[in-house]
Amino acid sequence: MRAGAETGRNGSAWRFSVVMSAPGAAVTFVLILFALALVLFLSLRGNDGSLLGNGFTTGNYATILSDDLYGMVMLRSLAISGAVTLATLAAAYPVAYFLAFRAGRWRGLILFLVTLPFWTSYLLRVFAWKIVLAYNGVLNSALLSLGVLSEPSLLFLNTPYAVVVTLAHAYAPFAILPIFVALQTIPGSLLEAASDLGARPARTVLRVVLPISMPGVLAAALVVFVPTVGDYVTPSLVGGPSSTMIGSLIQAQFGKANDWPFGAALSVSVMLVILATVAIVRLADRRFGSRS
Repeated sequence: MRAGAETGRNGSAWRFSVVMSAPGAAVTFVLILFALALVLFLSLRGNDGSLLGNGFTTGNYATILSDDLYGMVMLRSLAISGAVTLATLAAAYPVAYFLAFRAGRWRGLILFLVTLPFWTSYLLRVFAWKIVLAYNGVLNSALLSLGVLSEPSLLFLNTPYAVVVTLAHAYAPFAILPIFVALQTIPGSLLEAASDLGARPARTVLRVVLPISMPGVLAAALVVFVPTVGDYVTPSLVGGPSSTMIGSLIQAQFGKANDWPFGAALSVSVMLVILATVAIVRLADRRFGSRS
């Protein structure tokens, strides 16, 4: 009798799990995997101007590997995305640390302010930075008023630095939240023990807090790095020709060039590079993370 009741509960739990996971599984396997399979299929087709191309060929990948332009733009994209990731983590970690250990009763308000940029359009935030960094923008006007510059500078806009600053600001909330969650799991007794043993605050952060929070830091790095590699909106608005990233080339192939198979091959190449980066981060997580 008891065994039958136990079997009934297990069956109900199994059916509940199936019903709850069905929407996510449908989105993952039907929409995402179908889209990825379609991109992979297109990348192996020749371009004849039709929707799905004609014939199967590896010529698209051969062009990517033989033309130095794509390798150079890919390396530039990785360099800019790496700089954005480092700048975002450097700005986000102190904020997350303050939220986890120092904010007190202001934590809710500060968390609200951190998520406030999500209330505005991504394009509006990029245009705001364009206004700040422009030749007659806010930054040049402020430096002229302070006497730092004698005339407006052209170095702030249409440079890779402008792309790094704009993307770091746009993705900062995505980095703060996972680091904050990781910091919240650290018991206060560990910090008290470090203090009782004579560790100064800076040493406690470097030897205790930072190693334990590394899973959150690595998760934040992935959340920032992966989407910024393929970003094309920000480089086109504030980066200029010297900041063209691989996302801009992909967008051009699907747009003006009307060569969807080659654009799909570029997309698959970017995904492979990102996959290799994720694998490296996973290895680093196992090496430096606190999870067993």
